[in-house]
Amino acid sequence: MSRHERAESELTLTERARRRQLIEVTVELVADRGYAGTSLSRIAERAGITKAAVLYHFPSKDAVVRAAHEHVLTALTTQVGAAVEAADPAQGPAAYIRSMIGHLREHPRHTRMITEAMTSEAAERQPAERWQPLAQILEAAARATGARTPLDVRTLAIIIGGGIDAIVAEQLTDPSYDTAAAAEELVDLVRAKLSP
Repeated sequence: MSRHERAESELTLTERARRRQLIEVTVELVADRGYAGTSLSRIAERAGITKAAVLYHFPSKDAVVRAAHEHVLTALTTQVGAAVEAADPAQGPAAYIRSMIGHLREHPRHTRMITEAMTSEAAERQPAERWQPLAQILEAAARATGARTPLDVRTLAIIIGGGIDAIVAEQLTDPSYDTAAAAEELVDLVRAKLSP
């Protein structure tokens, strides 16, 4: 059990519910107002509690924003991971692309939260944390399909990540943009690269 899980398990049911509420409120605020426009006072106001009550659960704005970011990333990686696990290795990249774009389409506030967290000073993620899991999925797909072309899976993973980012960003600015069709276009491009 991790330190975070141990600390979470020691909380009362009421404390866990309040922390979840504060995390959800923070996701909403960061998505609506950005990192700079989110404050402990605004979090407290939206949650209907005092700033001191927020500080009882989280020691700082950065701590609650970090918890909100982790919450959003966990939801995303859980859904994407389940989709990839359910697919055979050759279909792993397609499952990754479809589920990643689908989740971000269904949860636009999560998208904004991730974007804000990545561009704020609170972000501490390393670029490899983003491309390495997809690179492993691509390697497994290449083995399963018998792809002849030697693949630079790092570069391909970075390109796919950029394509996903662009598709999701387009949908945020134009809600009528068909991200499902765009995902299929990206899947077709990747399939062509992985073909034997």
